[in-house]
Amino acid sequence: MDNRTVLNRLPTPSEHRRLAEAVGWAHAFDWETMPASLEGSLAGVVALDGSHVVGMGRLVGDGVKYFYIQDLAVLPAYQGQGIGTALLRRLLDYVARTAPATAFVGLFATHDAVSLYQRDGFTLGDMTGMFQLVRPASD
Repeated sequence: MDNRTVLNRLPTPSEHRRLAEAVGWAHAFDWETMPASLEGSLAGVVALDGSHVVGMGRLVGDGVKYFYIQDLAVLPAYQGQGIGTALLRRLLDYVARTAPATAFVGLFATHDAVSLYQRDGFTLGDMTGMFQLVRPASD
């Protein structure tokens, strides 16, 4: 445990891909555009065991009122050890430090991760999360 740290930085595209694939999200990303997506993030965090990245998370949004937790993932061998909670809290601390007024922080969670977020105050509330995948317009 002494060799584990959380850094305020985005994962590299290769770190992001390795972690995403390890948690079963290989199909969820367009790997060609992922570097630009990461670059457009508001903030990021990575968890390290020594020099080995074992977890990641990032914030996207307008940086003022609306923030979304994105791509929070921990290698399966490291899950259940508080790493996800540490990453989440670091991202929430960023929001608290930078938002000029009360901010809305949203996220989508896998079924297995719901309890992680609920422990830190997230609720299902009275809203229904929805999404749509929009393909680029063709010429």
